[in-house]
Amino acid sequence: MSHVATISVEIKDLDALDAACKRIGCTLVRGQRTYAWYGHHVGDYPLPEGFAASDLGKCEHAIKVPGVNYEVGVVPRRDGRQGHTLIWDFWGGQLTRWLGPNAQRLVQAYGIEAAKKAARLQGYAVTETTKPNGAVVLQLRGS
Repeated sequence: MSHVATISVEIKDLDALDAACKRIGCTLVRGQRTYAWYGHHVGDYPLPEGFAASDLGKCEHAIKVPGVNYEVGVVPRRDGRQGHTLIWDFWGGQLTRWLGPNAQRLVQAYGIEAAKKAARLQGYAVTETTKPNGAVVLQLRGS
């Protein structure tokens, strides 16, 4: 079965995505043109908006997760805006066990890394603290 969906995040910075992948132990493979998934759409789950069955498995970059056969595809946005979106086959739970429901571990890591990079580009020093409950706090200091 194929259960392919997009992940609710706008990727505007591939360097921040790369840092996010490293943060959670994955690898962004730039230039990888296919991502591993079930292999064909069997019609048992709706296609992601803006995608045809022939688009599945194709990407501009891919995210590899250690010990998992499936990968996350990094594909151009389908809404005419700049940047990328993430697409994955979540069937079987392989990627979900690593990345969390709707890949929330990856989404959170990307948000943190993108915010840190943007703050540094504006001249702020960034301090990161992780609370006992897992919440991440970024403190910015101007020069």
